[in-house]
Amino acid sequence: MNEIKNKVVIIMGASSGIGETTAIKLAEQGAKLVIAARREDKISQLAAQLGENVFYQTADVTKRDQVKAVVDLAMNKFGHIDVLYNNAGIMPQGNLSELNYDSWEMMLNTNVMGVLNGIGAVLPIMREQKDGLIISTDSVAGHVMYPGSAVYNGTKFAVRAIMEGLRQEEYQTGIRSTIVSPGMVSTELLTTVGNKDIETYLEGQSKLEGVSLNPEDVANAVVYAIQQPKHVAISEVLIRPAKQSI
Repeated sequence: MNEIKNKVVIIMGASSGIGETTAIKLAEQGAKLVIAARREDKISQLAAQLGENVFYQTADVTKRDQVKAVVDLAMNKFGHIDVLYNNAGIMPQGNLSELNYDSWEMMLNTNVMGVLNGIGAVLPIMREQKDGLIISTDSVAGHVMYPGSAVYNGTKFAVRAIMEGLRQEEYQTGIRSTIVSPGMVSTELLTTVGNKDIETYLEGQSKLEGVSLNPEDVANAVVYAIQQPKHVAISEVLIRPAKQSI
């Protein structure tokens, strides 16, 4: 039995890395997709590659109206929504003493408000359906702290709390929630670090065997959560490279 076929899935942050790989895997199994990201060239090319049951919309997750437009597109094309996958995120690094206020605000808007904007856009629909799954990409950084990453850690701890709050508030309405928390993954996220020394170090680490995950490793976890029957809720998947220490 194919638990994915004909499910309607929205993927925010689908233009590369984990989001792109998840879209490919779901399309191969017959899902109906609406994929969204800021870069129209990337997202339109992916939609064309994946076939007739895949539609795209450019969207910045920090813009509530743009996120709602993605959800509206899914409803107009398919009439219901089975899954929302909040995958967009950024990872600027640096000590608090560097006073990177703009970076802090950008992280909060993208990593926290981006998730809330997605939840807010689909929650009324899923409550009416009495069914739905909301997935968010969290991080090992949402489970442990380390220097130079306090604000990023804070945003990922916040996502973890929000998604658990969603579970507790909505478990009787048929809405399930999942966070997938990967360790280091070889994706374009590393280019958002904003500190050349840290970026160079992380890129070097990502090339070492067993120190970094591939996008496919994380996409497999997302697909696993979507495959579960409605009476099963996968609350958290924590997935580390085998040689990651934290």
